[in-house]
Amino acid sequence: MSSIHVMAKPSSSKCNIDCEYCFYLEKEKLYPDASDFRMSDEVLEAYISQTISQQKGKKHYEFSWQGGEPTLLGLDFFKKALQLQRNLAGSTPCVNSLQTNGILLNTEWAEFLAKHRFLVGVSIDGNQQHHDTYRKTRTGKGTHERVLKAINLLKRHKVEFNAMVVVHQANVHDPLGVYNALKSYGIHHIQLTPLVERQAREIPDDNLILVSPAYSAAADVARWSVGAKEYGQFLCDLFDAWKARDFGKIFIYNFESTLTMKAGLPGNSCITAETCGNAVALESNGDVYSCDHFVYPEHKLGNIMAEPLAELAESQQLKTFGLNKKSDRSVDCNDCRFLSICNGGCPKHRFLISSDGQRNKNYLCDAYKMYFSHTEKFMDFVLSKLN
Repeated sequence: MSSIHVMAKPSSSKCNIDCEYCFYLEKEKLYPDASDFRMSDEVLEAYISQTISQQKGKKHYEFSWQGGEPTLLGLDFFKKALQLQRNLAGSTPCVNSLQTNGILLNTEWAEFLAKHRFLVGVSIDGNQQHHDTYRKTRTGKGTHERVLKAINLLKRHKVEFNAMVVVHQANVHDPLGVYNALKSYGIHHIQLTPLVERQAREIPDDNLILVSPAYSAAADVARWSVGAKEYGQFLCDLFDAWKARDFGKIFIYNFESTLTMKAGLPGNSCITAETCGNAVALESNGDVYSCDHFVYPEHKLGNIMAEPLAELAESQQLKTFGLNKKSDRSVDCNDCRFLSICNGGCPKHRFLISSDGQRNKNYLCDAYKMYFSHTEKFMDFVLSKLN
């Protein structure tokens, strides 16, 4: 039986802020008849029991809570979730992670997260100008100050957390400004996500304006997306600053992932893994999709209230989705010396035309080539010292 990681979205796409670049807010259009986007007790119990069943044999059971904004459901929801875990997991420990914008965190939340050893991902895009350009409240006010309060709260209560940094048009030209701001906030673990989305020129049948790479009608790269060479330069400049001052002190997930891949070890990032299909998205009503970046009708696998996760994990649809990452790789990747550490990148970004005329080349290809070339000697040096 395959073991898959489930990114549960208990509040679906509902959020308490209105980030201009958010790819998930419009997913509510997939459920026009829904009156409540809150995960029910029945779906919650099914998610926990089925996750435990399909992760049998592991040293611990993993639960990941994302959104939307999961803290909208309140502490009582998560207390109930942890009680169900204790009731169903037996002596096997349960490990929980929570992705949040931090706005609703208070002392009670921090004490709960610390007590139960949650790993928390906090969304912050750099300094106030970087962050507040796109991450605003529903009344158009910036959220940076409130996020910093949440980070300081987590630090005071010794909650393990990392910074989830979206790289976009408001910060891609200031990598050192982003990095120095994060360090000044006392952040030691960082994950960078390049923002790349396409917007349909006309509303598609599913009403989702941010389209999948398979969308063949007219679409434009969204104005807040990064350019490939811009992102490549961002990574190179950030890497140089990190290498010069903070190697071994600040941990940047993207750099660690490159080192892991160069060592020939299984990738710790789905972006650089050879295949996909081991991380699915669970909507609040129990619907399961192949990936949270592919929450489109054609990628719906089923619903856990009708088909258990164990069956969905073994479904041919999910297997095909995962293998397509390798089989539908750009022909231009075949001669690239970085193929083994890139594997064509995330399928969500494969919409450029390859040399054989297929629309499957990664939009960020030039960025990765810049970055891999720039960091190659240092990465090889580090690996030589580890061997």
